[in-house]
Amino acid sequence: MGTEISEPLIVDKKDIDGGGVELERIPEWKEQITIRGLAVSALLGALFCIITHKLNLTVGIIPSLNVGAGLLGFFFVKSWTGFLTKLGFQVSPFTKQENTVIQTCVVACYGLAFSGGFGTYMIAMDERTYQLIGADYPGNRAEDIKNPGLGWMTGFLFVVSFLGLFSLVPLRKVMVMDYKLTYPSGTATAMLINSFHTNTGAELAGKQVKCLGKYLSISLVWSCFKWFFSGIGDSCGFDNFPSFGLTLFKNTFYFDFSPTYVGCGLICPHIVNCSVLLGAIISWGFLWPFISAHAGDWYPSGLESNDFKGLYGYKVFIAIALILGDGLYNLIKIVYITVKEIYNKSTKQSKLPIVNEVIDGESSKGLAEQRKRDEVFLKDRIPTWFAASGYVALAAISTATIPIIFPPLKWYLVLISYIIAPALAFCNSYGAGLTDWSLTSTYGKIGLFIIASLVGNNGGVIAGLAACGVMMSIVSTAADLMQDLKTGYLTLSSAKSMFVSQIVGTAMGCVIAPLTFWLFWTAFDIGSPDGPYKAPYAVIFREMAILGIEGFSELPKHCLALCCGFFVGALVVNLLRDVTPKKVSQFIPIPMAMAIPFYIGAYFAVDMFVGTVILYIWERINRRDADDYAGAVASGLICGDGIWTIPSAILSIFRIDPPICMYFGPSLSS
Repeated sequence: MGTEISEPLIVDKKDIDGGGVELERIPEWKEQITIRGLAVSALLGALFCIITHKLNLTVGIIPSLNVGAGLLGFFFVKSWTGFLTKLGFQVSPFTKQENTVIQTCVVACYGLAFSGGFGTYMIAMDERTYQLIGADYPGNRAEDIKNPGLGWMTGFLFVVSFLGLFSLVPLRKVMVMDYKLTYPSGTATAMLINSFHTNTGAELAGKQVKCLGKYLSISLVWSCFKWFFSGIGDSCGFDNFPSFGLTLFKNTFYFDFSPTYVGCGLICPHIVNCSVLLGAIISWGFLWPFISAHAGDWYPSGLESNDFKGLYGYKVFIAIALILGDGLYNLIKIVYITVKEIYNKSTKQSKLPIVNEVIDGESSKGLAEQRKRDEVFLKDRIPTWFAASGYVALAAISTATIPIIFPPLKWYLVLISYIIAPALAFCNSYGAGLTDWSLTSTYGKIGLFIIASLVGNNGGVIAGLAACGVMMSIVSTAADLMQDLKTGYLTLSSAKSMFVSQIVGTAMGCVIAPLTFWLFWTAFDIGSPDGPYKAPYAVIFREMAILGIEGFSELPKHCLALCCGFFVGALVVNLLRDVTPKKVSQFIPIPMAMAIPFYIGAYFAVDMFVGTVILYIWERINRRDADDYAGAVASGLICGDGIWTIPSAILSIFRIDPPICMYFGPSLSS
């Protein structure tokens, strides 16, 4: 669907001439990138990397944190300039262009905490994941282990993370100006930043920052308070509070008082939260108890809780079936839409969901603003030869380096990946521009399956997982860059400053993302199926690589039939979402969201549903307040809990344990 913007994205009530053309001075691209902006970007990048790691290693759901990044960037720089002004120093004004650069830098930085694979393909290589699957499991070889290391992870990110930035730069005009792709997140971010830099918008932004700070403080204090009762082990504290009784608690249905998950529920759409809860009810409420009742028949009884020959195997493979069914459907859908719209464009019958420019009698001002945006966007060109030579040089370095880090992934396989990657990056970026849906992990899984099957038993697991990382890095950064260029276009920011800030943010992420992950790795028991940091997708990604090599021969009884049923079910549900009327489709669940609790548990689904109920009631009481402040409240809850992770990790490193274990059990009869 298109997004019609009927109000100008550039508002300045003072500096408009008679023709409606804005007279505001646009800073040169170098002036848009400031030392203070980069310092704030590094600080916020570290914070959001920690939050992303925590979400990645617990539930794998990562909501958009752009609102929080925009608000906090605005707050820090405004506070700094205001403080210096009061001291009598002369400071350069804080412009929306600088705000956009900060936003771009932060998103590029914490984006690597996701696409870098710290909760997926990288950690799937480690010894813990190998042991969870089982040393005797076919295709799971001891040779296919590579434990996390700060050095090789940082080096790997540096050699793969920049190629996506160079792959689509020559198409920036085509994607943003010619096709007028909406990039809904980029457009929304631009509107947010533009609103900050108007009188009324600055006043609202100030209130939003206060709201964010209030709930950040509440979340931080609450997380600290919870720590004192969390004891030693994994069964103490508010994180294991049997809210609905001990019977449901055993099936993971309980509210664990997590500000992060409640905040995610406030940010994520209602249908996502309801889909997650529905998936939890289907799996932990009905399916797993039903399969458990057949222990001794369908699978040997008395197995360990993480043995793939038992219930654990059903959990993992049915979740994989749902994820692959949903991913495959949406991949085919996006490719179809892309091909169709490009064909329509070439035949002058374009029906692209564009940003509709108002061109009626009062449109002279809007047309002048569009011309101004076009002029600024095209002013600082990034030469095509520079982008092409940069991609070739980086691809050459990466092709030579990756086989040193991952010997099973031969240089020619890396080279082939880089030859086809720009086409996949284009499909992903185009699809994100149309639907706001980036299928990064889907493209990564395609690379994983293909390379794992090509390499075979002798190193196919490591090669497939590494290839997954290569593909995810390229398609993710390319889509992020186009989103940011759309934001820059609408905020009158230079395309060159956007590109440079994306490079700087990516470089920051290559250092900050591994360092913040290392904090988790050294302080917590990552990957433990009974701990808070289960790293759920590590097992799933390693199993996908093994499936690419071994096939389905070792699945438990009836597991393949159930997987096929859920795979087809995911396709059918997605099809129904697309063919039914909007008033019906808005209530049809999303299979990808349903799949997550199948493996992890129902507790976080309860938390997210609490968040969505709070938002629903809030919207019914005061819709405007909910629209203005829900994002700030959610960001505050997530950030406060994320900040507490740092002192919690430090206490864990120094072996300082919580003093109290609050534990719940059945009452003892006398």
